[in-house]
Amino acid sequence: MSDANHPLPFVKMHGAGNDFVMVDHRELVARGLEGRLTGAAIEALCDRRKGIGADGLIIIGPGSATGQASGTAFRMTYFNSDGGEAEMCGNGARCSVAHAHRLGLAGAECRFDTWSGALDGWVHGPGDLEISLPAWRDLDLAVGLEGTPWDRHASCNTGVPHLVMPVDDVDKVDLVAWGPRLRFHERFGAAGTNVNWVSPDGPGGGWRIRTYERGVEAETLACGTGSSASAVILCALGLATSPVALHTRGGDVLTVSVDPQAGRLRLRGPALVAFEGQVAFPE
Repeated sequence: MSDANHPLPFVKMHGAGNDFVMVDHRELVARGLEGRLTGAAIEALCDRRKGIGADGLIIIGPGSATGQASGTAFRMTYFNSDGGEAEMCGNGARCSVAHAHRLGLAGAECRFDTWSGALDGWVHGPGDLEISLPAWRDLDLAVGLEGTPWDRHASCNTGVPHLVMPVDDVDKVDLVAWGPRLRFHERFGAAGTNVNWVSPDGPGGGWRIRTYERGVEAETLACGTGSSASAVILCALGLATSPVALHTRGGDVLTVSVDPQAGRLRLRGPALVAFEGQVAFPE
């Protein structure tokens, strides 16, 4: 059932093919829907057959101490398509900056809140967005995993945890079989991890990447935090130098700048509007 008397305005966006339902918090309040955006409702809205269809839903809400020198322009609250709130999403963060800028909530340079802390955003041009990411942590270049076809396993947390495996050719990876198996591996505890494979992309120095994303429980066309974790690991292994260009499954390029001394990351890539409309709010 759905509530046709409370239509929810939304904007559908994607960052390198990673797609999101964008919701303005002010619209939720105006329609009395704020408390009704439950995990089940989010899952229904993200359903690709019965809903809008997306990898996740993002609420653009008020920042902290907006207007003050130390304040933020807005807050990004991110939910995976299973309805669960997640700590961070790099592609979603770029879309959030673009959408907040479009709504007049943020300038071409801004600071915004996330679960993982305050980040910076830059609008370089139409659809060309860059964000900072939380300082990476838990870098492990020799994760002990047995029984896989790959010799090297590394992990890094760039707001959310990622397992990364450099391989000869990502197209030859049986992601359907290995994605769930590694995502839920006991080595990563109850929360599990995201899983990425990277391979060289010809003589130009770029890399190709595939990601099995937790919360979506499938391969996504791009993953910003996964690309960033992969860039950190490739640089630490001496396989790449910053900035690292990663060619996503959706055909776009994400560029990650890695500053190992300061532990800083910047992620640049597309953030575009696909369409906008209203949807009957799911009960």
